[in-house]
Amino acid sequence: MPDESRNINLPEVDPTEVEDSRIREAIADEHRSFLEKVMVEGGLADPYDARDITEIVFRIMRDLLTTDTINRVESELHEEVMHTNEKALQMDIAELWKDTNPIVGFLSRVRPPLKGPGLSGITSDLFLTRVANEGGLPPTLSAERVVKAVFSATKDELSEDRIREIAPWLPDKVQDIWNQA
Repeated sequence: MPDESRNINLPEVDPTEVEDSRIREAIADEHRSFLEKVMVEGGLADPYDARDITEIVFRIMRDLLTTDTINRVESELHEEVMHTNEKALQMDIAELWKDTNPIVGFLSRVRPPLKGPGLSGITSDLFLTRVANEGGLPPTLSAERVVKAVFSATKDELSEDRIREIAPWLPDKVQDIWNQA
């Protein structure tokens, strides 16, 4: 009897030809640009917010790293941030890594890192508070989420050596976020 109730006007579907949305999403994730990854994973409204948050996270990260590490990271970040005709978004990831303020950029190259043996440095709470405050995050977004999004997109661009080199310089909770990203 169940066969009699089927609609003969509908075409039959071969189950081997049905597209799995998980495959489509995985492919889309793989081909997303740097800023698209940050925007989607971070829950940000647009690529401009993703760019601004990325610059802030990168600035705080640079405060924690040695000049040599900063230079090695920069040398690996040469993909476009986003494929677009928008002039404000036409840049390499390395341009986001560099500080836009020339004085701060200079000082970060001549001063020692703010974390390391004998240094109290930047705590995880201070790192995340700076991201939230400097980034003007709405209360609906957590600093942890956007930091993890930036870390994840960044790690996609870095070699395993660079990823391992950065980790010990990050404060405890932020280091956990780095390792999870």
